[in-house]
Amino acid sequence: MDYLGFNAYEKSINRKGASTVFLAADGNETFLVVQGKNPGFKGTKLPGNKFKIPLDHKNAVILRKLFPFTAPSRVLKQERSFGVGDRLGIAAPGHIRVFEKYDAWPVFAQQSIRELNLTNRTYEDVLDAVTFAVFREGFKKPWGADGDHLKTAKDVKYALSLGFTMITLDCSEHIKNDVTDENAPELPKKYSDKYLGKQFDVGEGLVLSFTETDLKKIAAIYGEAITFAVDMYKKFLKKGQADFEISIDETSTPTTPLQHYFVARELIDEGVSFATIAPRFCGEFQKGIDYIGDLTQFNKEIKAHAIIARHFKYKLSIHSGSDKFSVFPGIGKETRRIFHVKTAGTNWLEAVRVIAAADPTLYREIHKYALSAFDEAKKYYHVTTDLKKIPDVDKVSDADLPKLFDANPDRSNDNVRQLIHITYGLILSKKNEDGSFTYRDKLYKLWRDRENDYTAALVKHIGKHMELLGVKKA
Repeated sequence: MDYLGFNAYEKSINRKGASTVFLAADGNETFLVVQGKNPGFKGTKLPGNKFKIPLDHKNAVILRKLFPFTAPSRVLKQERSFGVGDRLGIAAPGHIRVFEKYDAWPVFAQQSIRELNLTNRTYEDVLDAVTFAVFREGFKKPWGADGDHLKTAKDVKYALSLGFTMITLDCSEHIKNDVTDENAPELPKKYSDKYLGKQFDVGEGLVLSFTETDLKKIAAIYGEAITFAVDMYKKFLKKGQADFEISIDETSTPTTPLQHYFVARELIDEGVSFATIAPRFCGEFQKGIDYIGDLTQFNKEIKAHAIIARHFKYKLSIHSGSDKFSVFPGIGKETRRIFHVKTAGTNWLEAVRVIAAADPTLYREIHKYALSAFDEAKKYYHVTTDLKKIPDVDKVSDADLPKLFDANPDRSNDNVRQLIHITYGLILSKKNEDGSFTYRDKLYKLWRDRENDYTAALVKHIGKHMELLGVKKA
């Protein structure tokens, strides 16, 4: 809309004291405008007591202080929370539409250090992109910011220093997957006294008990991880400034109900307050495709994990939740629709679907590069992709290219979805001999031009996740 001589985003018009602040666009440039008193933004003074403010980090910090709805909040105490990691910094408008529609609480700013490194972004970039999008769309519902899969004190401190409201502690490097019944060390007396010869009634008909062999192995596998989590909590999170999630899912073997109970009980007994635990479920939660495994067994185990979470009064967290459509009904049912689910890669795939529709030639070029870069990308992600089953894109019609991204029930597109899913960092960072980006700038221009298409794709696709999880309309 035309407002004060600018092409303004109508929902962004806000007033604070003697200041009117809004977001405006001029061609490909987007910026803040202040009319009246400038509350501290750094920008250019214009005639008529107006200021043009660039969308940079320092100005994002001021915006968050001026309008608190643009700053993240703690949302994991809500019944349903949902992480929508945005590797590109452009998905938030679409995600906002989803959470205006469904009764769930968003974690818009969610990235791991691995994702930051692969996309050449920072946590400042991630948080600021959401802040400006929330301001643009006038989204007043609380939303969270997750420092995802953090493994070091340095990274936890970094995320918290910026105001991230959730820390997901990745304990994988402290979980001893190579422990067996034969090589497990002697069982500490504190564990034998606490657990052996007892039954633990966690409710709803689930009663757990430990054999000495079970307990010895579990203590050896998870003991160091528990110590690590306790240490990080006491150093950085004891004051309650952020929601705390314990991730034990990045392991080679599933987390049994006994293991889950042991980890939760030990953390609680050590005084750790946490909002969620992410176990490693049976089967496979590979990137960008549906669940691989026995659905009957999964539903049986998710029920036990959900009972344990209810007993200790926290939520289950489901990682790699993108496109796990076959297990969503079971997750929704057994958790009683009290959960945290994380997605990220599927938002990237929907963005590339838009490219395939808008510029088939560019997509084919990217697809072929992804094939050549796949082995490098596999160093970062576990997938079982069969490149031989991916169709020759030169033989796929322009009209059918976007359909390669459909999550078909027959799983016919699993391989191409995983190909594009895990090569995102290499695609975005590839450069020409002169140092310019090969694809990145072209992609972002197309995404700007096709913003409405991307928004519609996200509303449809993330909405499907919500529907199958049983999330009601708001």
